[in-house]
Parts: sequence; C-alpha cells; structure tokens
Amino acid sequence: MTTTAALPSVFGAVHLGYIVIETNRFTDWHRFGTDAIGMHHDALDSGVTRFRLDDQECRFLLRRGPAEDVVATGWHIDDHAAFEQIEARIRAHGVPLVPGSAEDAALRGVERLLRFPGPKGITQEIYTTPRTAPDPLRMRASGFVTGEAGLGHIALTSSKPTRVRGYFNTVFDARLTDYIDETISGVKLKIRFLRVNERHHSIAVAATRGLPLDPIRTRVQHLNIQAATLDDLAQSYQRVGELGFDMALSVGQHTNDKELSYYARTPSGFEWEVGWNPLTIDETTWRPTTHQGISIWGHTPVGQTIVDKLDQFRRGARSLTRREDTVPALSGTGIPDD
Repeated sequence: MTTTAALPSVFGAVHLGYIVIETNRFTDWHRFGTDAIGMHHDALDSGVTRFRLDDQECRFLLRRGPAEDVVATGWHIDDHAAFEQIEARIRAHGVPLVPGSAEDAALRGVERLLRFPGPKGITQEIYTTPRTAPDPLRMRASGFVTGEAGLGHIALTSSKPTRVRGYFNTVFDARLTDYIDETISGVKLKIRFLRVNERHHSIAVAATRGLPLDPIRTRVQHLNIQAATLDDLAQSYQRVGELGFDMALSVGQHTNDKELSYYARTPSGFEWEVGWNPLTIDETTWRPTTHQGISIWGHTPVGQTIVDKLDQFRRGARSLTRREDTVPALSGTGIPDD
C-alpha cells in the first residue's frame, strides 16, 4: 500500500459545499425551505429540486426517493492540486472512487465530480469550480454566511466516533476543535467537533459513553446553516412556528462556538439548525478543550413526549445489533481513543 504521510496537508482547501437529500415530501420541503427557513428555491423537474443560499447554483439538492435522509455531502476543493491529492490518498487506501456523470455534476452545479464511500452510508463527493447562478436570489432571508467557511456543518451520531474522526482526518486532514460533554435524559454524550477550515466545525460527531448506542433513526442528526443577521434568525424562528413545523430546540447559545441558534425538525425527520455569529478559529492560538453542556443558555427541548423518549431508547437498543459502516480503510490509525 502506498503511503501518503509525506504529502502536504489539504486543511483550509476544503469547504462543505452542498448536501444531497432523498425525500418523497417535496411539497413539505418546499414550504419548509422557502417559507420557513427563507432560502431560494429552484424546481428542476418532478423528481429533483434545489435550494440556494448564495450565488452558487446549488446548496441543497433534493431528489425523489424513500430514504428521508441525507444521502451525500459535497465538498468544494479549492484547486486541482488539492483535489488530486485527496483522490490519490483515497486510492492509496484501496477505496474505490466513481466519477460523477455530466448530469450529476450539472444537477449539483459543479465541475469535476468524484464520489466515494463515507461513514454511516453517506456518500462523500469532492468537486472543483462551483457554478454561479445567473438569476438573482429570491428569498425571505437577507442572506446566509458561506464563503471560505463553507456551507455550515453536518452532525452525526455514531457508535464508533474515533473511527469517524479518523476518516475525516485521513481524507481531509480535519483538526479537532474541541469536545462537549453532555447528559440528556440520563444518557451521557461526548461530542467531537472537527474543522477543515476557519469555521469552528464542519463535522460534529456525537456518541454515547459506555454502551455503543445510536438512538437516531437518520444518518444525520442535524444540518446547520448560518444566518447573515440576528433579524434573519429571529424571523425564521417565528415563521417555523407559524407555519406549523415542529421545533426541536428553542433559541439558545452554544458553549463552544458561542453561536446563537435554534433547531427545527425537517419534513424528513432530522433536525435543521439555523445559527448566527459563531466564532472563527485562529490557528495560531487555538487549543482543543472540553466544555460541559452544549448551551450557555436556552436550547430547551420543545414538544418531546415520553413516547418520543421511549422510541429513542428502542432505536438505541436495536443499534447494538446493527453494524455501523465506518469505511475501515479510511478510518485511520494514530488517533487515540477519547
């Protein structure tokens, strides 16, 4: 097996670019994305629809299907040299890559698309040169923060968090930002936050302490996007409630990245965090630490019943007998258990 240890780091050249969601609930997603969250919507045909946050053609691609979940994440790579470096290290570990078709690339609004297996069955896609849309944005929000920090972040639950962390370290040279220890309904959690650029984290990985449980039905626990203004955050929070969508957590402020945010429940069941004003990382001074609890204030659960808690317990128990795919060839060595 070829070693890639001597290759330079791609950290900083990687940005979360788009998310692919499979759903049959297009009407509900249209209302949720445009009327509640405030994004720009483009309906391409009966089986594909997209949301925009900025001048890029696609930030969320929804395709028709039964998963009701995230099925792929797209990562924008700054240049061809970094793209080829990531491609080489994946091939060196014996993991297959599949070129995206011209149609796949067009739907995502990108060029030079490659896909390969990712943790929890979420396909990872890398691309260069996102296309910009000629039409102006039509959306209820004044804007969203993307740019060098990327789209936002994706949060997973895992029974093998060290392997998930190792995967993103191997592929993207992800760095550990910090940890949060939290207890929810008597269950102790440890959450790892990983960054690939100046954004505090592009990936969060939550795991239960003790038994390797995974109580979440979907592959992702939540997605995050960053509102441009506090007014955008407050107004979308109000619209979510007025339009009858479920709120998972009320407005609050996180302990680690200091982001003000709320969590709504999407039509597919996973959560959607809208945040504002998280801190950015200064690589010259940052050191990983552990925070106690996810919130300084707020983030109060909304509408959770004892039935919901029992359902989570049953899912967690069933996960003990279910194999979690971590793509072992890319899960890395040299990262200590934590």
